[in-house]
Amino acid sequence: MAARVIAQLIVVGSGMMIRAFAQAYRQALSNASKTGAAQEVAQNIQRAGKAITESEARQVLGVAENSSWEEIMQKYDNLFEQNAKNGSFYLQSKVHRAKECLEAVYQSKSEGTN
Repeated sequence: MAARVIAQLIVVGSGMMIRAFAQAYRQALSNASKTGAAQEVAQNIQRAGKAITESEARQVLGVAENSSWEEIMQKYDNLFEQNAKNGSFYLQSKVHRAKECLEAVYQSKSEGTN
């Protein structure tokens, strides 16, 4: 008899805890969407995943700091095609991210000189 009462208390208590946790979680999500925190976190995660430094980009493409944009594009095309044929998708995406980074650097330099 006592075991049955204890089992019922555990089942009822567990159910109440689960419902309370679910309600608290829904409220937290609601609060995060109202303040925009959820969108900000998602954007920061996306930015962090794509971030590559200029020096890393130059190492990936094998170009020096004084390289011309034409030389960078030639290296990019060569490496991208090599990895498209018989390389890895990871390396191909690394090469693409490196080109994007250097493209932004060269654009900012050209806008700064105008």
